[in-house]
Amino acid sequence: MIYIPNTIIVSFVIFLGYILGSIPFGILVSRIFKVDITKVGSGNIGATNVLRSIGVIPALIVFGLDLLKGYLAVYLAIIVLGDPLLIVSTGIAAILGHMFSIFLKFKGGRGAATGLGVLLGLAPYVFLFAVILAAIIIGFTRYVSLASITVPLCCSALMLYMGKPMPYIAATTIAAILIIIKHVPNIQRLLSGTERKIGEKDIR
Repeated sequence: MIYIPNTIIVSFVIFLGYILGSIPFGILVSRIFKVDITKVGSGNIGATNVLRSIGVIPALIVFGLDLLKGYLAVYLAIIVLGDPLLIVSTGIAAILGHMFSIFLKFKGGRGAATGLGVLLGLAPYVFLFAVILAAIIIGFTRYVSLASITVPLCCSALMLYMGKPMPYIAATTIAAILIIIKHVPNIQRLLSGTERKIGEKDIR
């Protein structure tokens, strides 16, 4: 029999996962460099806009911290809750926190880096696959958004192929759908040929 923690503990851990996801590291890091990331470039708080607007080092810091908060949410759930369904619920809460941050009036980023952090906690080998695939896509096309859209779908299919627990497969699929929805403007720009590549200056 699987032990299920009481409702208060479950609710607290999932809520904490959301709070972790809500921390807007893009804004906090950009302030160190005296930049309001919401008012430059695309206005997005993610690492890609930080890269274009501030530089490589700040972008790497933001990416790492956004990834870390997703991983920590899952790691906490693994330790405290243990049940796969509750673990993935906490991970999804972290992704939703990044997308709809309580600290930003329920606005936020697109969730790719935080989603990678959740994936690292759930399935490290799938995470490694995601990183390699993203590097290949970005290397050949220089479109970060294309990698952000494609990789989650491939990870969902890989989870299914590897026979991972159904909650993990479902969570990966849900995360992929959420990330794609958040990338609808990018998809429209990709289709129209106006999406900017890595290294291109923001002309807006």
